[in-house]
Amino acid sequence: MKVKEKSKLTVTVDKRHIISIGERLYTESVELLRELVNNAYDADATEVHVELSPDKIVVRDNGTGMDLKGLKQYFIIGSDEKIVHSRSPRFGRVRIGQFGIGKFASLAAASRFEVITQQKKFAARVIFDKQEWQMIKNEWQLPLEILDPDPQRGDGTTVILTELTREFQEEDVEKKLIEGTPLRAPNFAVFLNGKRLYPRSLSGQRIPVLEGTKFGHITGEIVIVPLSQASMKDLGIEVKVKGVTVKRDLFGMETWGKVVSRIRGEINADFLPVTSDRSNFRTDSEEYQEFIKVMEKLVGIIKKILGKETDKREDRRASQAVREALKRIHRALALNPDLSPFGPIPYGEESQLGEGSGGVVENKKKTETDQPAGKLVSPTTNKKTDMPRKKRRRHPLVKKITPNALVRRVRLGHESVSVCLDHFGEDGPECFSEGNVIYINRDHPLYQRESRRTATYTMYMARLITQEIALMKETRSPRVAFNRQSKLLKDAFIDK
Repeated sequence: MKVKEKSKLTVTVDKRHIISIGERLYTESVELLRELVNNAYDADATEVHVELSPDKIVVRDNGTGMDLKGLKQYFIIGSDEKIVHSRSPRFGRVRIGQFGIGKFASLAAASRFEVITQQKKFAARVIFDKQEWQMIKNEWQLPLEILDPDPQRGDGTTVILTELTREFQEEDVEKKLIEGTPLRAPNFAVFLNGKRLYPRSLSGQRIPVLEGTKFGHITGEIVIVPLSQASMKDLGIEVKVKGVTVKRDLFGMETWGKVVSRIRGEINADFLPVTSDRSNFRTDSEEYQEFIKVMEKLVGIIKKILGKETDKREDRRASQAVREALKRIHRALALNPDLSPFGPIPYGEESQLGEGSGGVVENKKKTETDQPAGKLVSPTTNKKTDMPRKKRRRHPLVKKITPNALVRRVRLGHESVSVCLDHFGEDGPECFSEGNVIYINRDHPLYQRESRRTATYTMYMARLITQEIALMKETRSPRVAFNRQSKLLKDAFIDK
């Protein structure tokens, strides 16, 4: 098509759009307080005081304040001032603001706000009234009052919100400010109704994070808190940009069940691109994809640590269950010497247990009173040379499949019996024996089920052990062996 005429169109913005930006910028109205505090941080404030009351909110800082030029710059929508000058002049802080639209976030909770600022000999007040702004359609100016500087006030800025449209709970504000402001930064403190806020401190196993990418460093710390501190509230790892939490994320760990409630921590990645409301990241960006690769690696480390902790807890429970089962079986064999493949066991004899792959149960040392009657031992006699050596009791050889196998030994009469809990695969036998070694398969589905049942765990262990002991005594007739097992279990668990 042939061009007939050329002209230009003027791009305009409806004044109502300013109000829409403020009212809809954040998903939660409380975010506006975080924005105001972070503005104070960018202005090199060392203290920010937030005062909440039913009809008014005041945010006051002792930052550099603004002169007339700075005040005009402040009300430029979409200003790139903090991108061009990305570090603050006094402390060299990396500035948090990026988009130049957060100043209107106050409209999310109030119909009127005032900005009072002072820098050296300049002081002024600007008032934004939502109703007046909407009434005058073609005027884009705000009322400006030049004030006499207050020497006692000093430099800084105060924002006052009135005609509130939202009600804030102090605990909600405290939580948001702790998460969303750089409280760990030096020379920076935030006070809420006179109370200083501090970053959270967690106890538990700490995993330091320091990874480099082509976009920048990823730093922080993951904490696996004790079970006593685990909570399903506020799940996830805080991902921070410039010291401010953008979102919490579980990075795929949400499928792990209740154990995920123990995972806390903070990750700092200042290079991540954030959305304009600072509630999420641009997930299709190359920076975010690189970040996810690092986090997947970190999740693998967390999984290994939790797996080891689970194994230790299970080992303690299994060890206790085996010990109790062997104690009861020892008593049952003492009551039924004819059922023992290890010879008679005197009733009342204490079973001596050992654990570990190399555990050896030592005999009690004999004293002079232990010698047979009529036989005297001279005090000067060298016992090591004159007394016959006692044969060392040999334990059955235990073949461990994995290095984490749990071994318990018990002395039954003149024999030593070992119980080995190891991993033989889900399709492997539930239990079996070789000589005087009884093997129990921790991968077997029945073991997996019963190990989670505290009330019947010991009985389950006893059933497997007595099954193998009965087969050691009688291998020709399964029926006889089962009857022997039933008798042992009854005497082991039924008190007469």
